[in-house]
Amino acid sequence: MKYDAELKIAIDAVKKACSLCSTVQSSLVSEETLTKKDKSPVTVADFGAQAVICHEIKKTFPNDLIVAEEDSADLKTDEGQILSQKIFEYVSEVLPDFKENEIHSTIDSGDYEGGPKGRFWTLDPIDGTKGFLRGEQYAVALALIENGEVVLGVLGCPNLLEDTRNPRSNRGLIFSAVKGEGASVRSMNENDSSSIEVSDIDNPTLAPFCESVESGHSSHSDSEQIASVLGVTAEPIRIDSQCKYAVLARGDASIYLRLPTSKDYTEKIWDHAAGYIVVKEAGGRVSDVTGKDLDFSKGRTLSQNKGVVGTNGQLHDLVISAVVEVLNSKSS
Repeated sequence: MKYDAELKIAIDAVKKACSLCSTVQSSLVSEETLTKKDKSPVTVADFGAQAVICHEIKKTFPNDLIVAEEDSADLKTDEGQILSQKIFEYVSEVLPDFKENEIHSTIDSGDYEGGPKGRFWTLDPIDGTKGFLRGEQYAVALALIENGEVVLGVLGCPNLLEDTRNPRSNRGLIFSAVKGEGASVRSMNENDSSSIEVSDIDNPTLAPFCESVESGHSSHSDSEQIASVLGVTAEPIRIDSQCKYAVLARGDASIYLRLPTSKDYTEKIWDHAAGYIVVKEAGGRVSDVTGKDLDFSKGRTLSQNKGVVGTNGQLHDLVISAVVEVLNSKSS
């Protein structure tokens, strides 16, 4: 396989970052932090996961560039020094040889602006911050882009059940995909993987769809209207983060809607790149709300796209038609 080395490093790095995030979640998130709306646990995990993954990529591919969500500016203040120390403590648990004086520079190695040429990685160290704080779904998302095209993606979903119908099934999954080679899933603690495919549902009335928990991320009212147009009767699956792409890729859901909540909002590439290729390689389709393919060549944002629609492929044209109908009725 063309990207064997990259896939191995990416999976290993995401696993380590997920381990760090799980440790932070179990040790720092509490009733008190939730009551006080204290975001320090997710801040520690966010910076820590970015440091781990950037370090692992740069160690093996020193010339590769990285587009990541965070930078260390706030950590260089007097108040940030305490936070930096805490971040280092968690990073060193998964990377024992990591040096404390490397923490800021490693985080800032994710400062590339992206673009249409060359090769770079894009990283969301914690996608789904509110899910993380609630102890629910969040994802560590890493993708490789070459000349504007996503060619590899890895999604770490530490709290996702192996079987969503069985709440007692094991938690913690890694989804991965390479262009032209299909998509697969493995347990967080195992190396053996199994291939996944989207659902084969071709009747929209039978198609469960998933969307964001937070209405600020995707318009729930528009989703309800689209479901009505399609005749969907099932309750929507609402989960945080790119875990939505994961459940779509393995067939738990057949439709994923992330509908614009404002005219000015532009999606970030790190919020979609890994999930995008996992769904596509599982046999699905991902586009914006007009049916146009997502364009990852325009820098750090999907500036040429509006919203995101993912489906099992068979339903895509029907769903796009319903989305356009509902959104046009609003604008008129």
